[in-house]
Amino acid sequence: MATTVLLNGEFMPASEANISAFDGGFLHGAGLFETMRAENERVFQLESHIARLQRSASQLLIPIDRHQLPHAEQFSELLAQNGLREGRVRLTVTAGGMKTDDDTPQLTICATASSLSDYPSQLYDQGVTVIVSQYRQSPHDPIAGHKTTSYLPRLLSLREARQARCIEAIWFTTHNHLAEGSISNVFLMRDGKLKTPPVDTPILPGLARELVLKLAGEVEVEFEECVLSVDDLLDADEIFLTNSIMQVMPVVRVEKKDIADGKVGAVTKKLYEAYRETVRKECRLE
Repeated sequence: MATTVLLNGEFMPASEANISAFDGGFLHGAGLFETMRAENERVFQLESHIARLQRSASQLLIPIDRHQLPHAEQFSELLAQNGLREGRVRLTVTAGGMKTDDDTPQLTICATASSLSDYPSQLYDQGVTVIVSQYRQSPHDPIAGHKTTSYLPRLLSLREARQARCIEAIWFTTHNHLAEGSISNVFLMRDGKLKTPPVDTPILPGLARELVLKLAGEVEVEFEECVLSVDDLLDADEIFLTNSIMQVMPVVRVEKKDIADGKVGAVTKKLYEAYRETVRKECRLE
């Protein structure tokens, strides 16, 4: 089956989807994106993803009205046209053509859908290993905390992790505060409390992160957003990562250091099950 994309409101074969040579995303990395999980032809947390993209667009590009972006039915149709009931859906918005007579930028808005390629189930049962990235996150970086298409530093950090046979690289700030993973948010259990860095670290305000904090309250897990150090990470009782695709991924080792007993923790398991139940309800899974 030929791949179908949704480009500027029109469904078309991927082979026919073209953008301008002067597109701001192509020339300067001036763009934003959202990677979303779809099950049962429904995008999980769609409107939250859209709202986050709009917030970043208002700060970094130009304000975008909701009607300019694809609606739920279009995403379902995109999945169907690609023969998918479950999938990884990406919405990309770039600054568009940089050389026009119009003072108003003509944004490029593109949605794609591909196979979900879920993480193997044994990773959730046995946990994963991560590394500490050699790179640092600056509080003065104007795109920190936004999901932009200027993604090369994250890809380099991920490559660093994969070369070490690890699933993720954990970033610290230039002040040596725990920040986030290359593609995930980080949580840890210590002193009987769930802890995660605050958004103004700065980190990406992950939607899976937000949901986990909500679920923690519902399952009576005490939590706080606070400044954390490398010692907090290495001495944690449990660690897990979150993003919209991996959901809640247990970490049992940081480089060569086992976390607690090197096994998936009880709180991680509880929050993963609560997360999956939320997905099942919203996507109307049987």
